[in-house]
Amino acid sequence: MTNNDILRRLRYAFDYNDDKMMELFALGGYPATRAEISDWLKKEDDEAAQSLYDIKLATFLNGLIISMRGAREGGPPKPEKTLNNNMILRKLKIALNLRDEGILAIFDLADLEVSKHELSALFRKPTQKQYRLCKDQFLRNFIYGLQLKHRRPKE
Repeated sequence: MTNNDILRRLRYAFDYNDDKMMELFALGGYPATRAEISDWLKKEDDEAAQSLYDIKLATFLNGLIISMRGAREGGPPKPEKTLNNNMILRKLKIALNLRDEGILAIFDLADLEVSKHELSALFRKPTQKQYRLCKDQFLRNFIYGLQLKHRRPKE
């Protein structure tokens, strides 16, 4: 999954408009313009599409954390220059204030069975023997589960 794809999926899952997206980038420390966001959200086959670099996605995710959890002392955290799926999953976990049971429930919504052991391996340090890389399928299903949880039709 590309960073642009992740941004598109998160925007859809949480039903954010352009103003909210600009607000989240600003909270993370980057004042993104409506035109930039529009270019990042375009499909890859569109000529006007622009690649979203890791540092910008990290800025967005940091803004999401600040928006949902509140700001920490000392200003927004510095965005990482490189991201992987494990880091993205960790940032989403922090933003949504999820524990293991909550994450497993979101995976259940997406019909993906994940054990607690598999899940804990995703959040370990890369130097640990039990560390496991979060593959695109895991992240894609997690975001799909978020979509099912947050965009359910109101009854």
